[in-house]
Amino acid sequence: MNNISTIYQHFLQHPNIVTDSRKVVPECLFFALKGERFNGNQFAAKVIEDGAALAIVDEDLALPADRFVKVDDVLTTLQQLATHHRRQFNIPVLAITGSNGKTTTKELVSAVLASHYPTHFTKGNFNNHIGVPLTLLAMPAKTEIAIIEMGANHQGEIDFLCRIAEPTHGLITNVGKAHLEGMGGFEGVKKTKSELYRYLAESNGLVFINQNEPHLPGLADGNRLKLFYSQSEQPDPANVPFEVKLVAEEPFVEVAFLSEKGEMVHAKSQLIGRYNFNNIMTAVAVGKYFKVPAEKIVSAIEDYVPSNNRSQLKSIGTNTFILDAYNANPTSMKSALVSFSKVNAPFKVAILGAMKELGEYSDEEHQAIAEQASQSGFDQVVLVGNEFRQAAERVGALFFENTAQLKLWFGKADVQNAHILLKGSRSVGLEGMLVGLTGE
Repeated sequence: MNNISTIYQHFLQHPNIVTDSRKVVPECLFFALKGERFNGNQFAAKVIEDGAALAIVDEDLALPADRFVKVDDVLTTLQQLATHHRRQFNIPVLAITGSNGKTTTKELVSAVLASHYPTHFTKGNFNNHIGVPLTLLAMPAKTEIAIIEMGANHQGEIDFLCRIAEPTHGLITNVGKAHLEGMGGFEGVKKTKSELYRYLAESNGLVFINQNEPHLPGLADGNRLKLFYSQSEQPDPANVPFEVKLVAEEPFVEVAFLSEKGEMVHAKSQLIGRYNFNNIMTAVAVGKYFKVPAEKIVSAIEDYVPSNNRSQLKSIGTNTFILDAYNANPTSMKSALVSFSKVNAPFKVAILGAMKELGEYSDEEHQAIAEQASQSGFDQVVLVGNEFRQAAERVGALFFENTAQLKLWFGKADVQNAHILLKGSRSVGLEGMLVGLTGE
């Protein structure tokens, strides 16, 4: 830990951490990370020339002795430094993971808590073995609550991230069919996500549990400190004070819950789809637990605007697009189709992009989604990506290999007055279909 203590003193003087040599700014600390196609050590001399205060390296380099620190492994050092910084804070640290909705939930929870406390939270998708340390190191001294998003595509990753961030509270949005290839099937997904519960059981932390998610209560059997929340038709403070009511699904999700005064208050979100209700309900429950006033919870939910291809509603010409193309897996795809089937519109088109990281489960999961879409009563189903090729033939759906082909078809099809769902994995890039359309 001598190196960590030394580097931390440098960090306190130069708290700007940079891992990309192209983004070096004066007086930053440069961590020379290595990857399959890059080696940050090769750029250490250049970043010093460009004004970095110090370079953290793990190779022997010809650098001025006062401008670098050599360590055994730069990534491990970054992670240990992040834990050291986190330990300077005696505050709630809430970890969020889950197969679906974790980023939207993180954004909503952060908005609610930030309305009442100095709050630090994961920006973008900095939720892996590099992003979590960088998020922790960006935590300012005034922080009173931190929210750390954690992602994983292999068993053991959530536990590893917990050892870095040392959360005091945690929640799992749900467990679904995501990253099946790396996690060894659905049972592997449950085991991986529940690593957060097991860490908090070991450290005597508190877990927030959505009772409406079928797998979560059982996975938390070993936890002593639990707060349950759920959907209710009529929230009752004498029953479960963390109940939330779904008031409306269209055009946007609206919820109601009891204020600290026992009065029913309503929050009209700017989020589409029934599947976003759980994300909003979680934000309400966490906000109430941390004693955020109801009016601030309502304002935070109502002011939150989705972005980055997540649950966005776009009107272009005569068409309305539901853009949910940041990512997709069988569970989120199924939820999106169910929600879209309930949309009251005269003409509906479901455009679905292939799902990734399913391994041996890919064919059957794409077939199941194709069948669900074809049986949902949509006016047209369009499937994009080679993983959908055979399924498209079996159900008689329109098929394109990529978004470029899809865009050519859409330009000629002259679709008018339609509601159009765009749902697919990030790599398919379905949002590209909208580029250049009138109004974009």
